Amino acid sequence: MSVSTVASAQSVCSDNPGPLPVLGRDVTVPLVTGGEVTYAALDYAASAPALQRVWDDVAAYAPYYGSVHRGAGYLSQLSTDLFENARKTVAEFLDCRPDDQLVFTRSTTDSLNLLAAAVPAGCQVFVFETEHHASLLPWKDARVTYLDAPRTPRQAVETLERALAGRDPYGPALVCVTGASNVTGELWPVRELAAAAHAHGARIVLDAAQLAPHHPVSVRDLDVDWVAFSGHKLYAPFGSGVLAGRADWLQAAEPYLAGGGASRKVTRREDGGVAVEWHESAARHEAGSPNVIGAYSIASACKALTEAGFDTLVAREQHLVEKVRVGLAEVPEVRVLSLFGDDAPRVGVISFVVDGWNSSHFAAALSAEYGIGVRDGLFCAHPLLRTLLGSDPQTQGECGAPEAAPGEKSLNAIRVSFGAGTPDEHVERFVNAVKELVTEGAKWSYRTEDGRCVPAVS
Repeated sequence: MSVSTVASAQSVCSDNPGPLPVLGRDVTVPLVTGGEVTYAALDYAASAPALQRVWDDVAAYAPYYGSVHRGAGYLSQLSTDLFENARKTVAEFLDCRPDDQLVFTRSTTDSLNLLAAAVPAGCQVFVFETEHHASLLPWKDARVTYLDAPRTPRQAVETLERALAGRDPYGPALVCVTGASNVTGELWPVRELAAAAHAHGARIVLDAAQLAPHHPVSVRDLDVDWVAFSGHKLYAPFGSGVLAGRADWLQAAEPYLAGGGASRKVTRREDGGVAVEWHESAARHEAGSPNVIGAYSIASACKALTEAGFDTLVAREQHLVEKVRVGLAEVPEVRVLSLFGDDAPRVGVISFVVDGWNSSHFAAALSAEYGIGVRDGLFCAHPLLRTLLGSDPQTQGECGAPEAAPGEKSLNAIRVSFGAGTPDEHVERFVNAVKELVTEGAKWSYRTEDGRCVPAVS
């Protein structure tokens, strides 16, 4: 069986402008009030459900699975071709430059830690405090400047320009910025920030974990030096990620992991040690047996989204965003969190607080009484939540008690997120559930168990 034969087994995307088919779309869950309901998965910002297309592609390949790069057998050669073709497919999806390298990793977090390990000595890194912890925390061996949260896109650019103007003009510098906030969903001015970075001799890496599933990402058009994202947010399972961009820092750095695959030649030295020649290609940072299925699933998702058409996907998602925002605006007790204001463009990620409600209690009631899965807490973005909530983020109190009295500041938030696989009914059910919970209260009693709010069982 050839690579082309495997490819022919892939399912074809529908021309239907409705939601893309995803795994779990027909799963039913029990309600504490009795009966069952189709599960409304509205936690895409954490992990999006896998596209049915991706699952079908992986299933078609699975019988032909083999080790890559070092096997003489037919299945090994087939798997090697699939793995390297997946690299080309993802590079095309990102519109990479001819000399860029694309490294398969475990996640966005893994990708940014890899880049952090590769920055030159003395590198100064500039990071907004509004970043996800995956972007905020990896730079332990660099000189880090944390930038205050901007309140407009223009202010973000101006803040960065002022910070860069005061840096060492002769040393290496890197800016790390998100493409879309994992808390507010707001789009950041990536192209303008890249221009500011380059004007001051700095490089820029884009955290596209929340952007790539919702909008096309072009490395060339945005003029970023690197981009990182995760497969599990791009409708692909299996714990895989990508770091793509300029090769020079990656080639000059020690391998992210030392081992087979990263080494080109290993010899014994006269002193009893070993001498190693490392690969200069992406293999330098892909030691060990790679996640072939994970890489192939990302490539499949990239193809599926491209074939579905981002114009269509974006238009439909904005329709859902508007449904949610209009619905929440009709509930005076709900406050939607935002840095850039109501008119700022955003993806399908919306965080909010409900006056007088404990966020864990509210999220638990949405799940137990309506079959709706959202997320509550601090979303691995504690400094940003501190800014948005006007208070220090804290752990929840007892889930039966209000998180904050009416008029007081909330301690954390609720996040609803959706995307290409979300039916209209799911967001409509969510909006109606919010209104009902606020006006009528929960129908069930809840208690705290292992730090989480759960339905009380008699």
